[in-house]
Amino acid sequence: MAHRLDVVTAVPTPFTASGELDRPAARRLYQLITGTTGSMLVAGTTGEFPSLDDSERLALFEVALEVAGPDRVIAHVGAPDVRHARRLTASAVAAGARRLAAITPYYLPARPEEVTAYFREVARAAAGTELYAYVFPERTGVKVTPDQLAALAADCGLAGAKLSGSASGRDQLREFSASAPAGFRVFTGRDDELPFAAEVGVAGVVAGLSSAFPELYVRLAGALADGDTAEAASCQEAVKRLYAAGRNIALLKYALSLRGIIGPTARMTAGVVTEESAAATATLVTELAPAA
Repeated sequence: MAHRLDVVTAVPTPFTASGELDRPAARRLYQLITGTTGSMLVAGTTGEFPSLDDSERLALFEVALEVAGPDRVIAHVGAPDVRHARRLTASAVAAGARRLAAITPYYLPARPEEVTAYFREVARAAAGTELYAYVFPERTGVKVTPDQLAALAADCGLAGAKLSGSASGRDQLREFSASAPAGFRVFTGRDDELPFAAEVGVAGVVAGLSSAFPELYVRLAGALADGDTAEAASCQEAVKRLYAAGRNIALLKYALSLRGIIGPTARMTAGVVTEESAAATATLVTELAPAA
């Protein structure tokens, strides 16, 4: 039996129609994920974290920890500056979080030594927990090379990293995996490339699409681990259909609303649900999601 990828669901943040945090919907979503993929990244990019104030992020962490427990929740505490990230980290740890992720500093350029200083401070506030770096050059303007990440891991005691955007390209994923120190867990943000991730041997995937279709991702990860090529190919074809329909946050929320889990409201510019994409998504929900 091959290595089984750890599927971590990047969960969207539920809002009411008026744009307020919807805690009951968050609980329903977290219960769905706990019963399927099992693990979740809370208040990440898919969770529209730049639109959340600190009390809202903490409230999401608390609900997720209550529903899933600390081993199954990765609380995202990243911020543009170290002071803010350190404060969020301390609050998350006080709430019981034991697995944390922090995106690199963003908006203003950050030199390698500034990125290192940032993660040193976050790691101090996160002492005794698992801390993952979150690398997403297109959203942050900050690039981290494989050698820099390896140095960060050693310097700051990082448990692993989530790689998104250009950092998760096939060549880059191989390079990051090859340069990672022993025990360092690499996660790809490419939720359409589980077969390649399994081939490279990374720890897992942080998948936004699995928030609306977690059952599909569990099947795919299981088929890859079991060497069931027919089932893996069937699941991967379904993933390709999801990508063809669209993979923005608005469509994820639309799919979840069709499942009766959360509403479709987003705070940020989260994409558009067209008549065509809505119809395609509705078909996929009917085919791929178990009936309530």
